[in-house]
Order: sequence, then structure tokens, then C-alpha cells
Amino acid sequence: MIPLRDSTRSETYPFVTKTIICLNVAVFLWELSLGRHLPRAFVHYALIPARYTHPAEAAEEFGAFGNPFAALLPFATSMFLHGGWLHLLGNMWTLWIFGDNVEDRLGHGRFLLFYLGGGLAAGLVHVLTNGGSIVPTLGASGAIAAVMGAYFRFFPHARVEAVIPPFFLGPTIVLPALVFLGFWFVLQFFNGAFSLLSSKSDFGGIAWWAHVGGFAFGLVVCLFVRGSRRSPPPITEI
Repeated sequence: MIPLRDSTRSETYPFVTKTIICLNVAVFLWELSLGRHLPRAFVHYALIPARYTHPAEAAEEFGAFGNPFAALLPFATSMFLHGGWLHLLGNMWTLWIFGDNVEDRLGHGRFLLFYLGGGLAAGLVHVLTNGGSIVPTLGASGAIAAVMGAYFRFFPHARVEAVIPPFFLGPTIVLPALVFLGFWFVLQFFNGAFSLLSSKSDFGGIAWWAHVGGFAFGLVVCLFVRGSRRSPPPITEI
């Protein structure tokens, strides 16, 4: 299901969410400018699990990390890279729908730290569950999954209007956020479980466990974090 809009209105301007979206678009345009040098950039800035779990073997193909900073950098930079326009647009659309409300609830500064922390947690879970993979992993979906986990915690009774592929022009259905996000998480979990049983480390070409890890991070963190605004959020009927 593809989310189209939600019923929760933000009372503050989501400038962190918008800045993250603009930064992702700018980085993608930079990727397009690299041309034939793009694969080499992915080696430096995308997350390749085998470089951490099998460093000696991976160094023969990708080269060794020059210093600890270079080893840690992909955990941050990979969440701003994307593999194509559809990858970028899908992630940014989802962030736009759910990010403004979570930013409104956490506050701008805490939301930024939360988003980055979610991306780092998702990357770590991906490395732990796909240790032998030499496939570069990139995308904001792990961090966005953390935002979805936070939305699940803070706005379970909100409504989400969604369309069921491949009928992108309709019909649409309206579901409680608890159901929509819960179904999404279960789908990621079972696909992740199947990926562990598959002989291919890049099962489906999607980092399922990064999504699971990000969502779990967002949900657990927000169980212990009090929102900066205590009044009920405005609701729009959809």
C-alpha cells in the first residue's frame, strides 16, 4: 500500500523534514553528475556489510578503510544516497507524510537527532543480519522507518489514506495508522525472515532488516521520550 495522506495536521513548520528532503534531492543530483564515477562513490559512501564483518576479504575488492572515521562515515552518508528517481521519490514522499507530525511532537532539534539515530540503528541492524553481503546499501528508508515507528507510537488513532498497487489512481482506502503501519512492519519482518533463508544476501534488492531495525528503534525510543507538545494534534477528516 502506498500512503497518500494522513489525517494529522502539524502545528509547527516542519523545516527539519523539508531540509532533509532537500538535502536528499541535492545528493541525488550530485550522484547523477558523477556519471561513470558513481560506482566508486558508492564504495566510499554506501554501506557494504562485508567491509565490517569480513574486512580482509572485502579489502581485496573495495580497499581497506584508511582510518576509523572512514569506516564510520558510510553509516551516515548511506542514508542520503538513492539508487534512482523512484527510490528517491518513494522515500521522500513517505517522509513528507509522516515526518512533519513526528517533528511537531518531538521538536525540531530532537527530531533531527532522532532521524539520524534511526538511520544509524537501521544500518547497524542491516550489517548484523547481512554480514556477508558485498552489495552497497543506500537509501533513507531505514531512517524513515524510525519516523514511522514514532508515528505508530504517537498517533495510533490517526487515519491514513492509501492506494493499493498497481492501481495508483485508485481506489483508495482509509485505515487507522495502527493498522497501516502495523501491516507495513509485519510485511518487512516476514520478508526479512525469508531473506535469511534465501541463498541470496540481497533478497529482493531491499534491506528488509534495516526497515525492521529502524521501525523498532523509533517505536522503542518514543516509548520513553515525552513529546514536546502535550495537547492532542488537530485532525483532518479524510
